[in-house]
Amino acid sequence: MTLTSARAEQTRTWMTKVPAITATFWIIKVLSTTIGETFADYLTVNVGLGPITTDAIMAVVLIAALAIQFRTSRYTPWIYWLCVVLVSIVGTQITDFLTDTLGVPLLASTIAFAVVLAVVFTIWYRQERTLAIASIDTPRREGFYWGAILTTFALGTAAGDYATEALSLGFRNGALIFGGLILAAWIARKAGAGLVLTFWIAYVLTRPLGASLGDLLTQDKQFGGLELGASATSLLFFAVILVLVAREQLLVGKHGVTAKGSGRGRDYGWAAAGVAAVAAVGAVLSSAQTTPGDTATTGLTVKGTSTAAATRKPHPTTRLGDLTSFVTIATDVQAKVNANNLSGGKTRVKDLEVAWDDAEAGLKPRDPGKWHKLDDQIDTVLTALRAGNPSQADCASSLKTLISTLDTFDGIA
Repeated sequence: MTLTSARAEQTRTWMTKVPAITATFWIIKVLSTTIGETFADYLTVNVGLGPITTDAIMAVVLIAALAIQFRTSRYTPWIYWLCVVLVSIVGTQITDFLTDTLGVPLLASTIAFAVVLAVVFTIWYRQERTLAIASIDTPRREGFYWGAILTTFALGTAAGDYATEALSLGFRNGALIFGGLILAAWIARKAGAGLVLTFWIAYVLTRPLGASLGDLLTQDKQFGGLELGASATSLLFFAVILVLVAREQLLVGKHGVTAKGSGRGRDYGWAAAGVAAVAAVGAVLSSAQTTPGDTATTGLTVKGTSTAAATRKPHPTTRLGDLTSFVTIATDVQAKVNANNLSGGKTRVKDLEVAWDDAEAGLKPRDPGKWHKLDDQIDTVLTALRAGNPSQADCASSLKTLISTLDTFDGIA
């Protein structure tokens, strides 16, 4: 080997910092997508940081993680997958900011991100003459790679949400459809389609697939979910990711790539074990669930519910279903506001925010238009109660409007 070729080989191996595309790669990718979205929602709603603060925190953490990733000399699984999780969070937040804060339609966001991704690929190819994942062996190519990854998450979020709303797919149909499309990409690859094209198509689709699978596990049983809750689902997925990434870390060879001795058969075995673990633990936890009296989306008795509210009959006017539980919380908040207990109302309205957010994946596909109207009115209530100097009149007015709309949209799914 000549000195020049040796140096070229050293440069190539030193900067090979992306994993081999294996079965475990795709399992970790799908699970990390759900972890990212759940964690961002937890910080935004449950912790109460709000979207702007959460966006800022996640952006800073992502920049720090990418700085570490770029400074490493070879593929380090825990650093790489940390970056993927953070990119999934930030990519999702970008789409949510455009949709929820700026009011950009999901179709427009989908088209815009598709154009951005095409531009990234075009510039990448013109500069490097290749888009192959195995060729990520220079800092510039790695920069293009992570730019494309971020855009695919934003595109996958917009396209997945648009398909769910426009077609009213729901998370169960969404999981089947997006999973089927990924399978079709795999079949196309086996039939001779380009590796680069099929990889990026599948990569975009894993975002809505991961979200659908996460919703399948977390959503209430009346929506067809397993009712595990976001915390249990996140812990389950994190445990599987931890095991698979730890295995990857052990198999990394001296050149920064997975050791050849791992074998394709073993890789399939580990991937299948990960899927089986999620399915088995999910089934056990779901079967152990009982229908609690404080479930936010079942329309049954919730904490603090009066007998009259618990027996309230829904009106068959929309497809949203029985909204009694949300009316109950809103009525409790209204009582506190009417008594000029605005701090108590602010505390209680947190339950409404969390319950509404938890039920989004199940309710939204049933009637997106009416869901958005209620979502806007709930945001108005939250804004009024959380103002620096809240007005009792504004809080009471927004609550009256919300409760009236909940009563009107209350129906049998």
